[in-house]
Amino acid sequence: MNYRKGLVLISTAFLLCSTLPIRSLQADSIWAKRNKTMRDVYADDVARKIGDVLTIKISENSKVDNKAKRDLKKETEKSSAFDGELGITTPNHNILPRIPGFTMNAETTNELKSKADYKDERKFVDSVTVVVMDVLPNRNLVVMGTRHRNIAGDMQTIEVSGIVRPSDILFNNTVMSSQVADFRIVTKNTGIAAPYTRPGWLGRIFDILWPF
Repeated sequence: MNYRKGLVLISTAFLLCSTLPIRSLQADSIWAKRNKTMRDVYADDVARKIGDVLTIKISENSKVDNKAKRDLKKETEKSSAFDGELGITTPNHNILPRIPGFTMNAETTNELKSKADYKDERKFVDSVTVVVMDVLPNRNLVVMGTRHRNIAGDMQTIEVSGIVRPSDILFNNTVMSSQVADFRIVTKNTGIAAPYTRPGWLGRIFDILWPF
C-alpha cells in the first residue's frame, strides 16, 4: 500500500513539473548580466590598440670623445746665379758683351699645426607614459607622449615618440627606451635656471665673430 502511494506521489510531481512554463525552468547566464564596460577577467593591461597607454622607461647614456691632430709642413728653396756674360757680338763689334751679374737665393716655409679635443658625456633617466596613436599592419604600435614639470618656476617639457613592438612590452606594461624603434626624445627647459646652463649673449656673439 505504501509502495503504491509513493508511485502516485512521484507521478503527480512529474505531471506538475511538466505542466510548468518552460521559460521558468531556464537559468540566466551570469555573463549576460555582466557590465559591458568592465575589463575581462583574464585580460591584462598590456597596450594593444589605439588609445591604450604604455610606459617607456628612459635610460639613455651618450658619450662622445673626438680627438684630431694635424701637422702640415712645406719647405721650398730656390737659388739662381748669373755672371753677366752674354756674348752677343757681330763680326765688327760687340753688341752687348756683358751686363751686371746677380745671385738670387729664396727660401719659403709654410707650417700648420692644429689640435682639437671634443668631449661630451650625458645621461638621461626618466619614465614617460605615452599613448598609442596608431597600429601598423604588422601590429607594431606608434606611440607618442608629453610630460610637463613645473618645479619652483623651472618648467621642463619632455616629448617622446617612437615605434614599439608588442613582444617587447613587459607584463607590467612597460618597455625600455633602447627597444623603441625610431625613438625620439626632446627636452625643453625654461625658467629661473635656464640662463645658467648656456653662455651669455655677448659670449655667443664673440663665438660667431671670432675667426680662429
